[in-house]
Amino acid sequence: MTTSQQSKARTAQAAPSETTGVDKNGKGKASKPTLREQIVLFAIGYQERYGLEIQRAVKECSGGTESISIGSLYPTLHSLEQKGLVSSRFGEEVVEERGGARRRYYSLTSDGLSCIQAIQQYQSELLTWQST
Repeated sequence: MTTSQQSKARTAQAAPSETTGVDKNGKGKASKPTLREQIVLFAIGYQERYGLEIQRAVKECSGGTESISIGSLYPTLHSLEQKGLVSSRFGEEVVEERGGARRRYYSLTSDGLSCIQAIQQYQSELLTWQST
């Protein structure tokens, strides 16, 4: 193996997978989540959350320096569902209490959990990486 091939092999092992799980139809692999998708995955974390909670988590955890608009949050959640990283369900609250709309709750799938764990592992390895 050449030096270039060895370098590529090390990078492939250390970096989060370019693919994360099987697509919704069980065919092929889903693409790597974008940075915005990664932020949303981490904001959902280990709890079931609805859209405005996800938006609030991003803002509060960044000390107000980061935000995600509702206009980009829901398309991002839809994309994550299509990639099989997030699942959703409608809440049980009475529709009249919410002005006619039910909350939709989002949670990580097993592939979504694996994805955030791979990202965390990659970041940890980057922090401790030593040149050889």
